[in-house]
Order: sequence, then structure tokens, then C-alpha cells
Amino acid sequence: MTSLHLRPIQFVDTPIGHDGRVARLAGGLQWFAAYEVREGGGRRVVPVADFAAELGGDARAARLHAAITAPRAPLVLGTRTLRFDQPQVAAILNVTPDSFSDGGRHHDDPGEAAASGVAMAAAGAALIDLGGESTRPGATTVWEGDETRRVVPVVERLARAGTLVSIDTRKAGVMEAALGAGAGIVNDVSALLWDDRALEVVAKSGAPVILMHSPDPEKGGHGRPAYRDVVTEVFDWLEARIAAVAAAGVDRARILVDPGIGFGKSLVENLALVNGLAMLHGLGCPIMLGASRKRMIGALSNEAPVTERLGGSVALALKGAELGAQLIRVHDVAETVQALRIWRGLRDQALVGG
Repeated sequence: MTSLHLRPIQFVDTPIGHDGRVARLAGGLQWFAAYEVREGGGRRVVPVADFAAELGGDARAARLHAAITAPRAPLVLGTRTLRFDQPQVAAILNVTPDSFSDGGRHHDDPGEAAASGVAMAAAGAALIDLGGESTRPGATTVWEGDETRRVVPVVERLARAGTLVSIDTRKAGVMEAALGAGAGIVNDVSALLWDDRALEVVAKSGAPVILMHSPDPEKGGHGRPAYRDVVTEVFDWLEARIAAVAAAGVDRARILVDPGIGFGKSLVENLALVNGLAMLHGLGCPIMLGASRKRMIGALSNEAPVTERLGGSVALALKGAELGAQLIRVHDVAETVQALRIWRGLRDQALVGG
């Protein structure tokens, strides 16, 4: 590792009384007082107050600082606007028989699935992330036609209800069909690398896209590379992928990123990636964090089964909010929304009352 990376650290409750010594994170509700600078395998801390003197002459550092502190513009999608100045919940809705958490619950019943999505939106979800194929380790690849048949009737019903939908798929044909049925965003765990036509479909549609880090996207994303520094390596991979997707015609302002928690990473690497999440703001894109009910929670809680990982899921959601993630992708919508509302209330009080 030779290139420079910046990770915002030393967060403060309020900027009041810290003029010139703190910076605002991505136009959101968090302020930080220093950067951890990673370069050439070493680490050092540079206070925000000393940034110009110590790093102002470094073009990459200046570019990263500008990206980290720039507000994220909202996405206007028809009659719906998705804002990124505070953490929002993206609700997971699977219409699969075999997803790791809720597989089979809404399989082959588009009316019931759509009703569940509307209920999650009513509970406070800003976005319904709809998937028709499981991406858990060892899952069977679903034929494009079957996946389309699963998701399109649900998208149509949700769109008619005025609910914002992202389509969670790797397949260009499913993307086209779902966008045509009223979905507003593409969420691809392979970052548009699994299907040769996917990038073209997204570019032509003008739809926003969520690019997830995947160490082996063509094989399903569950390979295990040997990371030296998982946070900087995920950053570099996403940085290169954003550049390629933008060069192919996708508006950079409509690209979001996901670090891919649980995809090709060990427990230690997942923990490091969550702790280091704020570094990804240097990409200049809104961040989605998807850690709900994942294996890392079971690993840290006496092998708790998937259905008993609510506490860990909420803890990770709040950590994501603390580090500036704009979208928190979850199964347990009402509980996460409530937790984030309390978090937001505490932030507001700190900003007003000091």
C-alpha cells in the first residue's frame, strides 16, 4: 500500500466552540476533529486544524478531504426524494425460497410481499430493497426469467402505492424489467460485473446504482482473498469501480457504495471494515451499510441463530449512523427506525444545547 488514505476520527457531539478545529462529515449530522492518515503502511493522526499545513500541498489528500466534507445531493426519483443528510433505513424484502434470513416468507405471493413492503415503508423505511435471488454462500443461481417473474409483480404493486423501490439483482434483464415496472434504483452485489450488459442497462436508464464491494463478483462474491488492510483495499476497489462506471456513462452523483459486509471477509475483517467505514466517505458517494442479521453477529453472540440477531443488527446500524452511513439496510425496520430516531434526537439536542 503506497497511496494515501484519510479516515475521519475523533468525532464530537457539536461543532459549537470548535471553530476551525472540526469538519462536517458529508453534510450530515457528524463532526470530526482529526484524520487518521494511512500511507506507505504507516499511520499517523493529523488534526483538522492542521490539515492545510500538513497535507494541504498533497493533491490526493486535498481531493479526499473535499469529498469527505462535501454534502451528498439528494436523489429525486419521480415524486420521491431520497435524502442523504441523515441516516435512512432501506428495508430488505426478499421474494426467494432460500434467502439466509427470510427465505420463503414471501415466495410466490406478490400481493402479500407488496403489502409487507408498504408496511415497512409506513414503519419508516425510506427505500424497499427487493430481491428475487439469494446471494448467501452456496445459493443456487436463479434463471433470469424466474427472477423477473418473482420481482416484477411486486415492483408494480409497490410503485402504484408510491413506495420507492431498489431492485437487488446482478442480472441485466431483471434490472430492465424492474426499472420498467417502476423501480427507481439498481442495487448490484457484483458492482455491475456479473452480467456483461448490466453496466449498459444502468447507463442507458439513468437510474442510480449501488455498487457493492465483491472480491470475486463473477463467482458470487464469497471468495477469500488475503487482505493486508481490508479498509484501504475495499476503498481502492470501489474507487476504481466508480471510475469505470462513471466513464461508461453513469452520472457519478447517482452512484452509491456498499462495503460488502460478509462477502469474502472474515469476522476480523468485517469488524475492521465497520470500524473504518468513515474512510469510504472519501469516495464522494453515499454509503449503504448492510450488516443486518449477518454471520458476524452470531459469531460474537454464542452462535445466535439468524432469527435472534436483532440486538446485534441494531448495534451495527447505530455504529453505521455514528460513522455517517446514509443508508442502513435492515430486516427489522420498526426497531431500527426507532433506534435511529433516538440517535437523531440525541444528535439534535447536542447540536442545540452543546
